[in-house]
Amino acid sequence: MIIGVPKEIKNNENRVALTPAGVSEFKKHGHLIYIQSTAGIGSGFTDEEYIKAGASILPTIEETYAIAEMIIKVKEPIEAEYSLIKANQLLFTYFHFASYEPLTHAMLKSGATCLAYETVEKADRSLPLLVPMSEVAGRMSVQQGAKYLEKPMGGRGILLGGVPGVKPANVLVLGGGIVGTQAAKMAAGLGARVTIMDISIPRLRQLDDIMPANVDTVFSNEYNIREAIQKADLIIGAVLIPGAKAPNLITRDMLKTIRDGAVMVDVAVDQGGCFETTKPTTHADPIYVVDGVIHYSVANMPGAVPYTSTLALTNATLPYALQLADKGWKKACADNNDLKLGLNVIDGKVVYKGVSDAFGLAYHNVDQFLN
Repeated sequence: MIIGVPKEIKNNENRVALTPAGVSEFKKHGHLIYIQSTAGIGSGFTDEEYIKAGASILPTIEETYAIAEMIIKVKEPIEAEYSLIKANQLLFTYFHFASYEPLTHAMLKSGATCLAYETVEKADRSLPLLVPMSEVAGRMSVQQGAKYLEKPMGGRGILLGGVPGVKPANVLVLGGGIVGTQAAKMAAGLGARVTIMDISIPRLRQLDDIMPANVDTVFSNEYNIREAIQKADLIIGAVLIPGAKAPNLITRDMLKTIRDGAVMVDVAVDQGGCFETTKPTTHADPIYVVDGVIHYSVANMPGAVPYTSTLALTNATLPYALQLADKGWKKACADNNDLKLGLNVIDGKVVYKGVSDAFGLAYHNVDQFLN
């Protein structure tokens, strides 16, 4: 198969979808790999390293899309890329369709096959291609939140861990999944007083067993959230419903009860955000203030640490990408239910229920495309 890896062009997106080590694996399986020039430079990988691993370098994004049977990316295509995507081309990347209707319609119009990292799902309901970036984003959410709590950044001027004789900050984490767990671990490690909320009692039991003494677990409902946000200095939104829009757990009217200078970091922004006042921001302009509360909602948070993120992502995606290349997407998805669940759009049809529900589009059973 002919594999194309374009350079990411979303604002401050420095990750790349394939490392030189990944190229080497594709070559061993007999595939042709084309990398757009300088695609890996933001992650610390030069064109020369890709050439040495067996890739060919193409000078432009247009040429990369034109030659490839399968495009492997990190982030969803943006508007400048829509016209480059061909009918029957396979795109393997993060899409988060349910949060952005124009992208959904553009991919339907393209006739391409869209296989989303974020909905590849194992039998135990885990999301193997979302996990590594969720781990990065969860840890970064505390790092960024701590920064914007500093007074020169507009925050309350509070140190997460406090000091002897001064109480630490209160951190509220909404969601006990991968992002929430990593955020709670980081905040607790810095000495903050952490509350983590979830609607799953079994998950709260697990967290209660593994978290240190400065982490409390609380069942998530509107009443408890309204109580907790009044004391919070940093609030992290970490709720995920696979392939669907995130719920708004903090509404606009709740902001008036949150302290001025508090920080809200919405890691669920890719899925529409779990705060009503969330809007996507960029690394170039990451924050905005609503009712005195700082909002941080960068849609590609792990892009700020591209070396770590690229290696972690390739470790997870490469085994699946090799299956797609070796067998073709139809047989690979028929043979591997994890991959089948990643299919969102095929030949102008929506085949993922969460996406069809988000926009009122017709849903088509994916099995009809695999026979």
